[in-house]
Amino acid sequence: MAAKLAALVVLVAFLAGPAACEGASICFNGWLRLPTFNPWLCSRGSRMRSRSWQRGASPSGLGLGHGYYDNRWSKSYCPRAEVIVRGAVKDAVAAYPGIGAGLIRLFFHDCFVRGCDASVLLTTTNSNNSDTEREGLPNKNSLRGFQVIDAAKAAIEAACPGRVSCADIVAFAARDASYFLSNRRINIRMPGGRYDGRESFANETDQLPGPFSTVTELQTSFTAKGLTSDEMVTLSGAHTIGRARCMFFSSRFSEMDPAFAAKLKAQCNGNDDTNVNQDDVTPYVLDKQYYRNVIDRRVLFTSDAVLNSIKTITQVTENANIAGTWERKFERAMENMGKIGIKTRADQGAEIRKVCSRVNN
Repeated sequence: MAAKLAALVVLVAFLAGPAACEGASICFNGWLRLPTFNPWLCSRGSRMRSRSWQRGASPSGLGLGHGYYDNRWSKSYCPRAEVIVRGAVKDAVAAYPGIGAGLIRLFFHDCFVRGCDASVLLTTTNSNNSDTEREGLPNKNSLRGFQVIDAAKAAIEAACPGRVSCADIVAFAARDASYFLSNRRINIRMPGGRYDGRESFANETDQLPGPFSTVTELQTSFTAKGLTSDEMVTLSGAHTIGRARCMFFSSRFSEMDPAFAAKLKAQCNGNDDTNVNQDDVTPYVLDKQYYRNVIDRRVLFTSDAVLNSIKTITQVTENANIAGTWERKFERAMENMGKIGIKTRADQGAEIRKVCSRVNN
């Protein structure tokens, strides 16, 4: 009983900080759905968000470069770095395709909080706090792919210690997962040169758009990172792979295609912790099927369904119907997302970590 009470207190304290609400029951930027309005956890009206959401500058990627580790005259010279990452990802995806979806999601969740600096990997920080991003509501017990990143980092450190950042490994892993899961149809030109951050805080994960987000909230979240509405629609297409817990969509069965809803109800069987495929047509292929699913009302999340709105339906229809359109846009959007909030020098409070889960001494 004491443990449950302590957990509730932690949850209330966590959500009462930078929480976000829509209407009476959707909180923490679309990550928590409450059955009734609770003023302790969510606020109404003009106090919907305590964090300031402003348009961010378009990511410049200044300091990054393609083939960054191939320059033999550079202190960062490590010509096998990207080959090692690709090998680790290839083996992992071949053994279990779902890990590829996890690696793409890991990259997204890293870049949207403190920029692409591998802060999402930390369990030990410069501030010695234990409530890191991995403990945040959108991430806890749901992020996957850490073991792939760690394996690649260990192999790279053995080959050329202290040269390749964990942030770059996360970016390269997402690129390579996209390549293998798309049957080699998606080739992202991902630059390198990121440094690793030294801080990570759970309460900053409210910057991640959640499964209950409206289209306006999605656009606001992406705009704050310097990304466009079209890039938001494009990156949402990654929901064509991976799995999701029933708790994030069981409230909207009545809004789905009836046959699809019936199938999901049977799979969930009343258990909100059950995981189901996000795309039941091509669940292990990174393709444009997601957009057909949006049109046909065969998607899981509110944040997917709302793309079938007047604000975004044109992009959805083009991605669904024109061959190659979404793949090329996804390549550019992933590259652009990889430039968000980067650190490229140690004097920016960053480093090249020796171990990805903890800062250097």
